[in-house]
Amino acid sequence: MNFLYPGFLFLLLAVAIPILIHLFNFRKFKQVYFSNVQFLKAAKDEQAAMSKLRDMLILISRILVIVFLVLAFAQPYFSTDTDINPEAGNLVNIYIDNSYSMEAINKEGSLLDEAKRRAKELAKQFAVNDRFQLTTNDFEGRHQRLVSYEELVRLVDEVKISPIQRSLQQVINRQHTADGGSRNVFSYIVSDFQKAFSGKIPLVTDKDHHLSFIRVFANTLPNIVADSIWSLSPAHRPGEEEKFVVQVHNYGAEAAKGIAIKLTVNNQQRVAARVDVPAGKSIKDTLSFGGLSPGWQKAVFTIKDYPIVFDDELKFTFNVAIGLNVLQISGDPEEKYISSLFKADPYFKLTAMAESAIAYSRFSDYDLIVLSGLKNPSSGLAQQLKSYVQNGGSIVIFPDLNADISIFSSFLQGLSLPSVSSSGKDTVNVSRIDLKSNLFNDVFEEVPSKLDLPRINRYFNYVKRNTSTRKDIMELPSGQPFFSRYQLGAGQLYLSATSLNKEDSNLPQHPIFVPLLYKIAFNSVHQQPPYYTIGKNNLLSTSQLSITPGQSLRLISKNQEVIPEIRQAPGKTLIYIADQIKASGFYELLKAGSLITTYAFNENRAESDMHYSDDKELKQLAGKNLTVINSRSGTATVAVENNRTELWKLCLVLCAVFLAVEALLIRFFNKLKI
Repeated sequence: MNFLYPGFLFLLLAVAIPILIHLFNFRKFKQVYFSNVQFLKAAKDEQAAMSKLRDMLILISRILVIVFLVLAFAQPYFSTDTDINPEAGNLVNIYIDNSYSMEAINKEGSLLDEAKRRAKELAKQFAVNDRFQLTTNDFEGRHQRLVSYEELVRLVDEVKISPIQRSLQQVINRQHTADGGSRNVFSYIVSDFQKAFSGKIPLVTDKDHHLSFIRVFANTLPNIVADSIWSLSPAHRPGEEEKFVVQVHNYGAEAAKGIAIKLTVNNQQRVAARVDVPAGKSIKDTLSFGGLSPGWQKAVFTIKDYPIVFDDELKFTFNVAIGLNVLQISGDPEEKYISSLFKADPYFKLTAMAESAIAYSRFSDYDLIVLSGLKNPSSGLAQQLKSYVQNGGSIVIFPDLNADISIFSSFLQGLSLPSVSSSGKDTVNVSRIDLKSNLFNDVFEEVPSKLDLPRINRYFNYVKRNTSTRKDIMELPSGQPFFSRYQLGAGQLYLSATSLNKEDSNLPQHPIFVPLLYKIAFNSVHQQPPYYTIGKNNLLSTSQLSITPGQSLRLISKNQEVIPEIRQAPGKTLIYIADQIKASGFYELLKAGSLITTYAFNENRAESDMHYSDDKELKQLAGKNLTVINSRSGTATVAVENNRTELWKLCLVLCAVFLAVEALLIRFFNKLKI
């Protein structure tokens, strides 16, 4: 047993007062004359024994009254945690869950209001000199300082619902950063403990932080969610059909019939339909529309569901480009396959350069560069092309099989590609094609049992080397790569083993040639994610921008303006926004007033699953270093769990009991018959 104020124990010396009174009986005896005392002799001895017992019981009662009164002031307690120092004071860190799920209603009102009330009740039970720290999903810097009870109440009143979603481990890690000095640190988490928030992985906690969970309860509600969306279109082209796949998820226990879905683009409705979603499942539906003009498109996929509505809209953006710039550098003026292919479609803007007249400075203007039949590629060309690829460009190389192998190998090595080991002249067919590659994932409606693959008469064998940057798109029977993709920096290189000469192969005349080159061209364009998640995606990207000193970028929406931090990376510019985006919507990235790109932000869908962890699951996550305060009653006060049992109230009760015993002995003892 320990004492909170052991200095009061010296008052136990006061027990000497009733002892002295007992030893020195200061009562005055009165003389009474009586005619005959013969019959009083027997009663005298009996009365003396009873008086002695009475005095002894009164003495014991008085001693115990003083002892328990002194102990009450010294505040004894039993501690189950030897790390707690009662004299050091306390730092109390209270987390209030202000995610969307806390908008749910119970008999006490919204869960957030109940959480705020419980946080105040909890803090009120600590001492005046204790200090407090508030944590919410926003992880605001102003909440990092230590405050008094009065200021904590003001901060708690200011807490509002936030679109940012955190995990339980993130919250605990944030609370562990609190520096309480020599104070005892108590961490309280007030939440509904959604399963998505709690997680399934055991929590990592600090043994010096005394952790407690305070649950607020709401009923499990059914919820239909506009879950996700992605594009099936290889490129977004003016006036052409767009295909998007939408996913709708049902978190309820009953099937949802006839859920209305709608897709609007630039505030114009493009698709309207109804879908059925099985209980606990998700469904996918493909939405098709067309007739779009060039530029950034602001689209919203919407469903109708009640009462949970924050996840009924999914905003996304995509860019309909005017065209795609392709550069052909050729060493064979008679080669016409590349020009015929890309000039057949006005979407592609083809520029041709002869090997003898290459404008290196214009490489950055093109999304794709095709090299065909180069006779004498120089090391300077290799250096410029390597820089182009590392910055996000794409290159396709069709060799000239009559060129000097040593010169061509040196050129390939300058691009970090394997050199030529030998040349082959036997007629073979391509033996394998990677149909899982994104170059072919939507080319074939049905894959025949026997594919008609390109026939090769002459080809280069490249030096084999183990590399994780190589992906073979097509292979020869010997296992040699025929058409491979190499990753270099932020860009990609495609290397063919044969030329575009019809005497070397039928590749340029084969049906697979057109989709192969088209898909390479489409994939060469920087594709921005259709949307980002608030609080989760803090690093955006765009095509590489040139920022002069003193110049900055701005993210603009209807109600907010953000000045992001800019970081340059190979082939792109990174936009770091930290936690500045607080509301869903469309944000335009501007440079000196000019539109660069448009981003869409949505709320985290982890909050959509309205299922909650129970006490057993929470204790399994945190182990012994946890107290779960489970209070379903709205009027119940939240006890301060600090791993000790205080006894001062019991001492006061015992003090009152023995005072009553003393009074009863004085008044009624003589009337007792023993």
